[in-house]
Amino acid sequence: MIDLNFSALPAVAWRYLLTIGVADVLDIAIMVFLLYKILTLAQSARAASLLKGLFVFLGALLLAYVFHLNGIYYLMSKMVEWGVLALIILFQPEIRRILEEMGSRRILAFFTHAENSSAMEQTIGQTVLACAEMSQSRTGALIVFEREILLDDMVRSGTVLDAAVSSELLKNIFFVKAPMHDGAVIVRHGRVLGAGCMLPLSKNVNLSRDLGMRHRAGIGMSENSDAVVVIVSEETGSISVAIGGMLKRHLKSETLENLLRNELLPQEDEGADKQKFSIMNLLRPKKDGEA
Repeated sequence: MIDLNFSALPAVAWRYLLTIGVADVLDIAIMVFLLYKILTLAQSARAASLLKGLFVFLGALLLAYVFHLNGIYYLMSKMVEWGVLALIILFQPEIRRILEEMGSRRILAFFTHAENSSAMEQTIGQTVLACAEMSQSRTGALIVFEREILLDDMVRSGTVLDAAVSSELLKNIFFVKAPMHDGAVIVRHGRVLGAGCMLPLSKNVNLSRDLGMRHRAGIGMSENSDAVVVIVSEETGSISVAIGGMLKRHLKSETLENLLRNELLPQEDEGADKQKFSIMNLLRPKKDGEA
């Protein structure tokens, strides 16, 4: 029988910990970060399905090796050689989003904290006022609030502006006979950066057929960036918000304001009296009987 001396384990563990250097800690931190990003990427339904298929393929490869199925193992091992390239192609949108986040302003914002809360509060108030009036008149609108990921490519597709956000400006831009009413308005740091901008359409085939091109463009923009997109329907006048590929429809002005404040303003202290709204609660499907 093997005699295990458990009393010596703390000493062995301590000696092992002493051998860990800065490079080892950095190595572990990088691996944890990459694992976190992979798990974040797998949250979308398409990515989760692809990852499940990948695990099934690797399991079949392992079984072919264990049971000496040489023909199947040879073919599958050759497929693995091209697997990395195939994964890059399949996960191109998700990989692009991760790289854009890594190259965004987030790192600089961590050191600078240069957000102007008062200007953003005024922007939110003017946006809510404009959306409420455009909802009543059934004027279609598409307003994109840029966050960490820069949207310079989208701005160049339209007309570059530099104007303070006001309800009158937004209503004039989206007036049905205005030359830029079909495009999107992009807001950066509380100012209108561009108007008449073209946005990428969503590639989600499970979207409701009731959604028009304006809603699909808003959802597509939220899928490809961390932007908050406000949409006013031209057909029904309903107000919607797209974040992270999810769409919350038929919002009241109060809900829209609370949602924008929660997403665009710095988080307040826990002891603040103002009510906090979780985006996951706002975007989750309502149960029967809920208001």
